[in-house]
Amino acid sequence: MPFDADDAVEQAPASRAHGATPADLLAALAAAEERARAYQDLAREADAIIDSMSDGLWVCDRDANVLRMNPASERLNEISAREVVGRNMRDLVAEGLFDRSATLEVLRTGKPVNMLQTRKGRKLVLTGVPVHDAEGHLIRVVVNERDVTEIETLQRDLEEQEAIKDRFRDQVLEMQIEHVESRRVIARSPSMQRALRQAIKVSGSDSTVLVLGESGVGKGLFADLIHKYSPRSGKPLVKVNCGSIPESLVEAELFGYEKGAFTGAQSKGKAGYFEVAEGGTLFLDEVAELPLSSQVKLLRFLEDHRIARVGATRSREVDVRIIAATHRDLQSMVDAGTFRLDLFYRLNVIPLVIPPLRERTECILPVLKHYVDLYAERIGVKRRLSRAATDVLLTYSWPGNVRELMNLCERLVVLSDGEVIDRADLPPNLTAAAARSPSPTAWDDEVTLDEAVERIERTLLVRARSRFSSQAEIARVLGVNQSTVARKLKRYGIE
Repeated sequence: MPFDADDAVEQAPASRAHGATPADLLAALAAAEERARAYQDLAREADAIIDSMSDGLWVCDRDANVLRMNPASERLNEISAREVVGRNMRDLVAEGLFDRSATLEVLRTGKPVNMLQTRKGRKLVLTGVPVHDAEGHLIRVVVNERDVTEIETLQRDLEEQEAIKDRFRDQVLEMQIEHVESRRVIARSPSMQRALRQAIKVSGSDSTVLVLGESGVGKGLFADLIHKYSPRSGKPLVKVNCGSIPESLVEAELFGYEKGAFTGAQSKGKAGYFEVAEGGTLFLDEVAELPLSSQVKLLRFLEDHRIARVGATRSREVDVRIIAATHRDLQSMVDAGTFRLDLFYRLNVIPLVIPPLRERTECILPVLKHYVDLYAERIGVKRRLSRAATDVLLTYSWPGNVRELMNLCERLVVLSDGEVIDRADLPPNLTAAAARSPSPTAWDDEVTLDEAVERIERTLLVRARSRFSSQAEIARVLGVNQSTVARKLKRYGIE
């Protein structure tokens, strides 16, 4: 409140009556003026703060008369303070300027209130607070207005970005699943069915799996299946061929490196495959090719789930499941000193042996048919194997396993001229190898009666299936009933 000098002069006689001197009066006058200037500075500072606020601010008295409205509130409500200051909030609501009032709600309840209001297309959060005097009487209502329109827009943008990320993640997972399904495991032999059941069973745990088998049997496909059916399926599956990384770079690629760790290192350092696979699965194919120094760091991770980048002074914890695979005999490597025994024990928690194709002959024909159909569909043609070609392919030993079979099917589909792939379309080395193979009726002295019967049955059924389209015709030619044919076709995986 400004200082009034006249009031001070009027009080002077009383002061003199109490013995005050003119000097005392001047000192009191100066002190009063100083206090007045301080009050004025404080008021100006408060006004500046209120006017610079990004939130709207209303001040009403206890009768709901508008005393003040800051510029932010003018902007949010698209009205001028001159239009509302001095007017009663009840009249403003009655005129439809506002649909409801936080001030009136505070006056009604005597308590702080919060409400959401839409004005001029903007969403405002209103917070009304009662102000009381020293005796506890309500004398003012202060209402804060916060514009949440942009916050909601930002929230929607974030939700849309998250949705896009989720869709992208779903698409990646669908592509992974489609990739797995396009190379689905065809398990018709007991040994392959057993391996498949084991893979599905271990997928639910976090145990380390060691996949063993010859090159080309599908060890990577089993890693896909284990990851797909695991709780980590929504996280990355990172595949690393340990044999394809130069020995000098193995540690840097697997565990990452800090900036300046070695000559040629990236200036910001680099995350390794372990960090990339965080939360998911790391598939270490050809794990037997790891140098001994890297074997030590892998062993350390399997023991405490911590890794250290090359050049780092501290280790960090990572949440990664390990699936390792090799076609080599790790026990022999341990005996030779080229593979650590303790690492072998750590990796060999759950061994999963994938049988070679030559040991699961029941799978050969279905796998051949699957890949011929797959590659034919990809290039938009029709292809099928003749009986003569099928006989050759069934007697071949497939040293390259499924990988060799896939490559051959793609080659035959692309290069054959007609719909039927015949013996003449097969590579010469394959037909020559088949010619050297014993016929189904030629076996050594150690073959059992059951094995000999199975060979002959399978051969007869394959040939009959290639000649006749119905099981009834096959049954008539072979002299058995149709149910026997159906049962044996299913047993040998003949489609």
